[in-house]
Amino acid sequence: MELIDDFFGHPIPQWIQNFILAGSAIAIGGILKFIILKAFKFFSRYWASFQIRSIIRHLNHPAGIFIPLLLLNISLGFMVLDKTLRAQLSRILEISLTICFSLILIRIIKVLEDHFYHKYDLSKEDNLKERKIRTQLQFIRKFVVSLIVLITIALVLLSFESMRKIGTGLLTGVGVGGIIIGFAAQKSLGNLLAGFQIAFTQPIRIDDVVIVEGEWGRVEEITLTYVVVNIWDQRRLILPITYFIEKPFQNWTRVSAQLLGTVFLYLDYTIPVPPLREELTRLLTAHPLWDKRVNVVQVTDNKERTIEIRFLMSARNSSQAFDLRCDVREQMIGFIRTNYPESLPKTRLEFNGESNKQDSPPFIPE
Repeated sequence: MELIDDFFGHPIPQWIQNFILAGSAIAIGGILKFIILKAFKFFSRYWASFQIRSIIRHLNHPAGIFIPLLLLNISLGFMVLDKTLRAQLSRILEISLTICFSLILIRIIKVLEDHFYHKYDLSKEDNLKERKIRTQLQFIRKFVVSLIVLITIALVLLSFESMRKIGTGLLTGVGVGGIIIGFAAQKSLGNLLAGFQIAFTQPIRIDDVVIVEGEWGRVEEITLTYVVVNIWDQRRLILPITYFIEKPFQNWTRVSAQLLGTVFLYLDYTIPVPPLREELTRLLTAHPLWDKRVNVVQVTDNKERTIEIRFLMSARNSSQAFDLRCDVREQMIGFIRTNYPESLPKTRLEFNGESNKQDSPPFIPE
């Protein structure tokens, strides 16, 4: 390319021309990014505002880098450069574009995830379908993101000639290497396969209520290798994902969030049961946490000194069932204490008056 004359008729050096081309490409890329951003913000006022806000939030920065880099790579063909320098700059730009494009793909996955999370909201009362879909989406997202990262690293490494030569030299050892890697990574591969199994057979889902290792909690996160359970007292229990394939555990929301709650009271044999049934019905009818499905009072066992009475009730989910049980237990104890205090648990001790008289020493007046 010949030198361009400036306004004063003097030739402009080639490095300045290259600099102007590079600066113009970056500036045009920035202007295009600004125009696209303003267009998205304009349309967000009239159509699918949540989705467009998600696109702006996730793609604003990577797109703002990718567009100028793409134009800069195109402008490289118009620059007058040394062959070696051109090759080096071209490689740097290609690597940068590859990394930036992979980042855009990852952010697009986040946009799709936001869309499905917005569509399938967990705040519903009966959210079984939403928990199923979220569990699958979370696992698929992490798997696809990991795949994109691995492919990007491979493409970057293969852009170097030395890496291609090393890869060619190692092809003869791929078979043996694959066997060695398989043995070394069998635990990780087992976790990955277990993750696939959990994502699609779903013994657990996001926000499921589970009992694991004697702890009550909710499934907070499912990764490719482990599961995070948020325990009721805000501790986090971290378990390998294979735990939920190999060991038994309780899932209280496997089919439905609805649950039965029980309250056991141990009372004296003299307690009348019908008034307890009437009182439980009165309490549950007025209680906002009762879902009107189950209301039962039964004598389920008898001991030497007490009888066991079970109060059975139902609620929409495990949290409400726990609160309902606590309220019913408190109210029923108060009812019995007020109306039938003689029927609270007691220990009886019976004395034989005649035998005591015979065994006691005679009274001798002073």
